[in-house]
Amino acid sequence: MADIKDSAQPRSAIYQVCLVGLLSLNFGILFFDRNALNFVMPFVKPDLGLTNTQVGLTASALSFAWALSALIVGAAADRGGRRKPFLIAATLAFSLCSFFSGLASSFLMLLGSRLLMGLAEGGVAPISQTITALAVSPARRGLAMGVMQNFGSNLLGSFAAPVLLVAFATAYGWHKAFYLAGIPGLISALLLWCFIDEPANGAAVSSEPRQSMRSRLSEILAHRNMQICVCISILLVSYLVICWAFTPLFLTKVRGFSPAQMGWLMGTLGLSATVGSFVVSGISDRIGRRPVIVFTCFLGMILPLGALFYNGSIWILARIFFFGWALTGAFPLFMGTIPSETVSARHMTTAMAVIIGSGEVVGGVISPAAAGWAADLVGLEAPLWIMMGLCAAAGVLALALTETAPACIRKRLPPGHSKPAQT
Repeated sequence: MADIKDSAQPRSAIYQVCLVGLLSLNFGILFFDRNALNFVMPFVKPDLGLTNTQVGLTASALSFAWALSALIVGAAADRGGRRKPFLIAATLAFSLCSFFSGLASSFLMLLGSRLLMGLAEGGVAPISQTITALAVSPARRGLAMGVMQNFGSNLLGSFAAPVLLVAFATAYGWHKAFYLAGIPGLISALLLWCFIDEPANGAAVSSEPRQSMRSRLSEILAHRNMQICVCISILLVSYLVICWAFTPLFLTKVRGFSPAQMGWLMGTLGLSATVGSFVVSGISDRIGRRPVIVFTCFLGMILPLGALFYNGSIWILARIFFFGWALTGAFPLFMGTIPSETVSARHMTTAMAVIIGSGEVVGGVISPAAAGWAADLVGLEAPLWIMMGLCAAAGVLALALTETAPACIRKRLPPGHSKPAQT
């Protein structure tokens, strides 16, 4: 197991908090843009005459481009040792792509705009998580990386987005909703340029000899934890993308909820993940990454079960959605925290990109298209049954993870022994 080597004095606690807050805000704006199409799909689908298969393909296109971008941009950032310029450029690019989505007047134009957005967004997550891992105290790494990835993305992308965008699309049309989504990223890029510093211990790796991509990937995937995290990512990104793409349609077309009610139910997911960014990740710093991932995977099964079978109060259904979506609290753990505690700093961004990219390619590209085909074949219930199977498989697989949380490792060491030297 490898850890981050500190080559500079730790930054102040105030800087660490501000850093995580700003990176989380930026990632939240990204997810506001990414999720915009899912939440206004009840308006877009009839206007452009889309089939369920085409709905799935729009999600697949973005995920494929996201995965490709994550690997290419992540490897480039690791080679140069400078992450900040890539982060700012990506933020500007994905904001502009939101405007392009609003200009779409056909399926092909919409598909092209989602491909461009995926290329713009892919590198943001691994770069942001690497900056967080290099700057924050190891004792709070799980919490910091959980907040970075889940707090803003869910407060803005999963809670604010459905409520604001559905209301805006109802009043002014879905095209203008995309224009609204693109503005905040331009402001965020300016804030990143002004207030975020390049991590000193990240820049230090640029002086090391360059490795080929094949050699880099071989070294990264030699770790069993990395192999397991790749598989979990495939399963749970599938769950996530299928839920975003088809749950709004299931709630409105099958369950008969109004677009406004659907917006509030989907917004409950954002509140859940916002709370989970503190609770789930913080608990993992104390009891370990492995038990938290296993538990939340099985908990995630109650969301599709509730959507399928609960016919009572919408407020009770919202609570079912809230607790089921706690699953997303595990995403920063297997996508960022465990890789950062497994591989060396010189490979960190690439390692995270491999996990994110694998999930996006297989889970994000193949799964929504397959779920759309299943929905066209047997009905909109099919994607929800698929979600349950994905959760169960991920929970079983997580049992094979090796624990990486520093607090748990220290407890297992014999008296008088310290943690192995950092590399």
